[in-house]
Amino acid sequence: MDFLILSIISLITLINPVGIIPTYLNIIENFNDKEQKEITFKACIVAFILLLIFAIMGTFIFNFFNLTIYAFKIVGGILFFRIGLNMVESKVSRTKSTPQEEKEALNKEDITYTPLGIPLIAGPGAITSVMILSEGVVSTPEKILFVLAIAICIIITYIILSASKKMSRMIGTTGIRVIQRVMGIILMAIAVQLIFNGLHLAFEDWIYQSLI
Repeated sequence: MDFLILSIISLITLINPVGIIPTYLNIIENFNDKEQKEITFKACIVAFILLLIFAIMGTFIFNFFNLTIYAFKIVGGILFFRIGLNMVESKVSRTKSTPQEEKEALNKEDITYTPLGIPLIAGPGAITSVMILSEGVVSTPEKILFVLAIAICIIITYIILSASKKMSRMIGTTGIRVIQRVMGIILMAIAVQLIFNGLHLAFEDWIYQSLI
C-alpha cells in the first residue's frame, strides 16, 4: 500500500494536472465542449499507454544501455528537482510543451497525441518516474498495484482537465499557482530523496566492488 501511495503521489505531482490547466485551455480553446472532452479522453489514453510501455520496458532499457538504477535515480532526482523548482517559481517547465508546440496545436485537427498526450500529460518527468519505480516492482501484486497507480493518476488528470474551465473560474490563476507551488515543494522533496537513495546505492556498489 505504501508503494501504491508513493507511486500516485510521485506521478500526479509530475503530471501536475492543476498546473497545466492554463496551457491546456489555451490548446483546446478552438474546440467545442464535446470535442474537448473527446480529445482529453483520447489524450489521457495515449498518456496511459505510453507510461505503461515505459514501465514495462524500464528494465530492458536499463540493460540495453548498461545503465544502473542508482545512476538513473540521481539523474531523475536532478530532473525532478528542476521541474519542482519551476513549479515553485510558477514557471511552465520546458519538459512540458513548448510555445511552438502550442502554436502548432491550434492549427492541428487532432491534438490528441501531441502536445496533449505527449508531452503535456506524459512528459519526460512522468516517464522517468515510471521507469525508476518499475525497478522496485517484482511480485505480481506489486505489478498490479503499479498499473493501478498509473491508471488512478490518469483518471485524476482526466477529471481535473475536464473540469478545468470551472476550476479556473472558481480558484482563478492565483489559486492554480498556489496549488502548483505546493506540489512543486513535494516534488523537490521526492527529488532530494531520490538523489540520496541513488548516492547511497552507488556508495554501496563502490564498497562491494572494492572488496571483490
